[in-house]
Amino acid sequence: MTSPTSNYTKCEHINIPEEIFFAISAVGILENGLVLIAVIKNKKLHLPMYFFICSLAISDILASLYKILESIMMILVRVGHLQRKGLFEKKMDDVMDWFFVLSLLGSIFSLSAIAVDRYITIFYSLRYHNIMTIRRAWIILAAIWIFCGGCGIGILINYHDTVTILLFTVMFLLMLVFMVCLYIHMFLLAQSHAKKIASLSGQWNSLQQRTNMKGAITLTILLGVFICCWSPFFLHLLLFSFCPNNPYCACYMSTVYINCTLILCNSVIDPLIYAFRNPELQSTFKKMLCCSVF
Repeated sequence: MTSPTSNYTKCEHINIPEEIFFAISAVGILENGLVLIAVIKNKKLHLPMYFFICSLAISDILASLYKILESIMMILVRVGHLQRKGLFEKKMDDVMDWFFVLSLLGSIFSLSAIAVDRYITIFYSLRYHNIMTIRRAWIILAAIWIFCGGCGIGILINYHDTVTILLFTVMFLLMLVFMVCLYIHMFLLAQSHAKKIASLSGQWNSLQQRTNMKGAITLTILLGVFICCWSPFFLHLLLFSFCPNNPYCACYMSTVYINCTLILCNSVIDPLIYAFRNPELQSTFKKMLCCSVF
């Protein structure tokens, strides 16, 4: 979405071939597509938590799709089939940028929904199915994507406004702080809360406790990967807005393609975390792969 400034730095601009971006993006779409198919096919996975995971998978698909479309356009420009600044190319660029913003916002709010879902599972386990119903999960998802779509359009319209970029970054940081605080709260109080429930009801058992905590740990890993992969891009965005001509800022911005690669790697890593951490999804993946082979 932004190009680094190279006039004020001696740092060498790092280029990554579009074919590599294309390959990583294709793997991301394939993996996240398998997650969606697995949840659709396995009725045991028709639960709010897995719907929120599907929402995150869709966000990852949008990030990969953005880069695939951009890579195809760059290759076509290189061979002379498209212009760099034509009307069609400009409209396509706007659509791709909207995919990118939608992917980021969708990831943030999907992770937030998953965090809240895990919080309810641990601290309101006996009433979880009454609180987080399938209908409420769909309403939450609809609200998330309508909001993200509208915000994405607003951000693109005012993209070159420094205030808009600052608000965008602040929203990103606030959502991350919210999720981190929620996870810390879960881990600090989960053990004592589990013992309290155990003394009041026989419905709580150690297996359920371990399952809920494993889910919380899995989502903590997802959050950590998300922060590591997206934070360099936001730092680039802030430097591009506030100190584009500073040699040190420009030197960092010369690594923009590495930051883009990290974002794409996030889309590839997320499904691997599901596969290794969730037994039900893991079993479904194995059945799907075995059926496709035989």
